[in-house]
Amino acid sequence: MARPKPSRPTDGELEILQVLWERGASTVRDVHQAISEMRPIGYTTVLKLMQIMTDKGLLRANKGVRPQLFSPARQRSETQRLLVRDLLDRAFRGSPGRLVLQALSAKRATPEERRKIRELLDQMEGEP
Repeated sequence: MARPKPSRPTDGELEILQVLWERGASTVRDVHQAISEMRPIGYTTVLKLMQIMTDKGLLRANKGVRPQLFSPARQRSETQRLLVRDLLDRAFRGSPGRLVLQALSAKRATPEERRKIRELLDQMEGEP
């Protein structure tokens, strides 16, 4: 049986995932509080989004504790790879070079980011 395609998170869902990746397993109230520090949002909005995300397989809910704890179903790096792969396919016709060139021309990379990019390119050039 084919494995279901992972769901791509919406902007609101990504905001929730960012909180959970930074804080670890959290309650709806914890996530609501963290997002509320950045922008106004209703508790029930966060609750509903997290329920939808659980149904979509983006979050795991620990129903054995009260209040429930939610955690991301995938690591940040895995989700980022899925998003980049989707962007590559939709906007850059599968060309990683075009994506990197656009990304670097859109916003200046830090010296540390440039060092890591150079290391990755050197490593890729050394591969057969």
